[in-house]
Amino acid sequence: MTEEEKFMLLAIEEAKKAKAIDEVPIGAVVVRDGEVVGRGYNRRETGKNALYHAELIAIDDACKNLGGWRLWQCELYVTLEPCPMCAGAIINSRLKRVVYGCEDKKAGSVRSVVDLFSLPYNHKPETVGGVLADECSSMLSDFFRELRKKR
Repeated sequence: MTEEEKFMLLAIEEAKKAKAIDEVPIGAVVVRDGEVVGRGYNRRETGKNALYHAELIAIDDACKNLGGWRLWQCELYVTLEPCPMCAGAIINSRLKRVVYGCEDKKAGSVRSVVDLFSLPYNHKPETVGGVLADECSSMLSDFFRELRKKR
């Protein structure tokens, strides 16, 4: 198992926490020097807040744990390609690297819809996509299939 897969599995564990409370199963972890320093999972419905994306919660947790907003020594692992809001937070927090699971054809802002990291912002994180993509994608597909059955 690669290091990328190891940390993506931790992000998947966070996504399972979201699913357990009927949230869209998206999870994220922030890692510095091989240690998880931030965790988050999607809580938009339960928190009634559009900002409660897994990435933002994990970034907030990392900032609090590390005592600062600059995460230039950190990597973000997230189960779904970040949206525009989360890509902006990644740029602003100076994360050095973003590793995501599956693509988001509707709102993905690293590759699928647009690549915000290619624009002339003051920071450009490295990106790796497709890590454990099948597992991440299946989790989302299963969630929405079950949701449609309930309706």
